[in-house]
Amino acid sequence: MNNRNDSQPSDLAGKQQSTAPQALNQAVQRFLQPLAKLLLSFQITYPVIQEWLKKAMVEVAERDFPLSDKPQTDTRISLLTGIHRKDIKRLRAPAGDTQTPPESVSLGVQIAAYWMAHYCDESHQPIPLPFKHQGDAPSFESLVEQVAKKDIRARVVLDEWLRLGVVVTFEQNDELFVRLSDNAFVPQQGIEEKAFFLGMNLSDHIATINHNLLDQPAKFERCLYYDGLSEASVKELKSLAAEEGMAMLTRLNQRALELKQQDAAENHQQRINVGMYVFDEEQGNGSNH
Repeated sequence: MNNRNDSQPSDLAGKQQSTAPQALNQAVQRFLQPLAKLLLSFQITYPVIQEWLKKAMVEVAERDFPLSDKPQTDTRISLLTGIHRKDIKRLRAPAGDTQTPPESVSLGVQIAAYWMAHYCDESHQPIPLPFKHQGDAPSFESLVEQVAKKDIRARVVLDEWLRLGVVVTFEQNDELFVRLSDNAFVPQQGIEEKAFFLGMNLSDHIATINHNLLDQPAKFERCLYYDGLSEASVKELKSLAAEEGMAMLTRLNQRALELKQQDAAENHQQRINVGMYVFDEEQGNGSNH
């Protein structure tokens, strides 16, 4: 007879082993390490992340693993996830919207995208813009007005972008110019903006990997990996990746904006996220650059 209180974790909980392929077990444990570093850097402790993981598992079990002929019960979700039934009802409460970007990101991305699509040089690099609107010539004021439709002043956008490191300013012939940062839109200061892109990009990347492990046809997901390189070689490759990668993303942005305007007449719901990253480290000590 089992007298164990079901609200208490089993003594065997810490000894349970995954039945998934060993290669997958190792892969998950590997990407959990940088996640653990991020969590500990912000004093997010194990009990907090445990609750988040429970919530995510319940939401996914309910949404993605239903039975075609039966309702999704607390008991079945408990069986799928290993989470106690007493927690399932609480965790099945409607989730808040975790995908809405901060206002500065939503508007900022639109303005930066329009800039990179319409005001570029022959090498597809965004050109600096004078801040003040003068006639029909491109300017930062006219750019903001075009995208924001006079809902917000250009000076407010500029001040926020300077805070985030999205743009830099300089003077030329006593006129203020605004230059889009090489890292745009990669905010250097705002934690809300950085965290939004963290959640969106990692979620979409892992979702792509999930699809490629479980379904066909495969989605595009590739990487280039080399070791045994000198620091100078890595520096050269990073520079080349930044240059070529930004050129590719700029061209894609130009076409995506054209297609978005073309599709605006109908209520389409498809979205796409194309990303690129570069990581390097000295092997053996885990220090990254």
